[in-house]
Amino acid sequence: MIIEILCIGTELLSGITLNTNAYSLCSEITNVGGVVRRVTVVRDDLGEISSAVRESLARKPNILITTGGLGATYDDMTLEALAAALGKRVVLDRRAVEMLKKSYEIRNLPYELTEFRLKMATIPEGSTPIQNPVGSAPAIMMQAEGVSIFCLPGVPSEMQAIFEEYILPQIKKSVGKFVAEELNYNTRGLSEAMIAPVLIKIVKSHPKNMVYLKTHPRGYYKKKIPQIKIQLISRGGNEKEVKSRLAAISKIIEKEIVKRGGIIC
Repeated sequence: MIIEILCIGTELLSGITLNTNAYSLCSEITNVGGVVRRVTVVRDDLGEISSAVRESLARKPNILITTGGLGATYDDMTLEALAAALGKRVVLDRRAVEMLKKSYEIRNLPYELTEFRLKMATIPEGSTPIQNPVGSAPAIMMQAEGVSIFCLPGVPSEMQAIFEEYILPQIKKSVGKFVAEELNYNTRGLSEAMIAPVLIKIVKSHPKNMVYLKTHPRGYYKKKIPQIKIQLISRGGNEKEVKSRLAAISKIIEKEIVKRGGIIC
């Protein structure tokens, strides 16, 4: 289950807003066994968004998730850009209008369906609107070139609610049973370069994506002794195999740490 994420918003590239959406999506997708192949961030520009969509579709992920640009303001142009990328029109969708009304009514907000509000219900032809349970703008989903596309709001609470209700269950179903077990070693006296040959050998000897091995520098003890954390994750669909793999690899790592003059703190 290969997934790409396209985050849209000039504020993400100017340093005004921290991109927490990418972090939370990557975390949740990985935890259920999906693979996030790429996260792309583009500014609020019709051409940039359309280009990023076309590039993603050319790579043929199973799912493309976009976040941001679904609101009522002039710089909310994700759906228009998506339509342009696919050679489609945007149309006022009756279902999306009803969802918009429901969103205001649920929160007891007085509203008038102005031109700007109806912009949130104007979606690419052939797409399906998704009710926003937290905010106003509906999300949308559609199929294009064999890829499932989901366009989600940029507001984190809205994005999260729609993702967990509509998209995450589909990812889980496609992946099937998934188990992940993790071990971490905090070491002293060992540098990344010293342990790298061992980790490369371990990773290459196991099926792709079943083992994740990563070293994280942790500065220096007494300003001269290197400290690193070694992160080991074993993944798969069979719990017994996942645990057995983790135990076998951990024995190798522990042995090699000591062999190379390091200690486990």
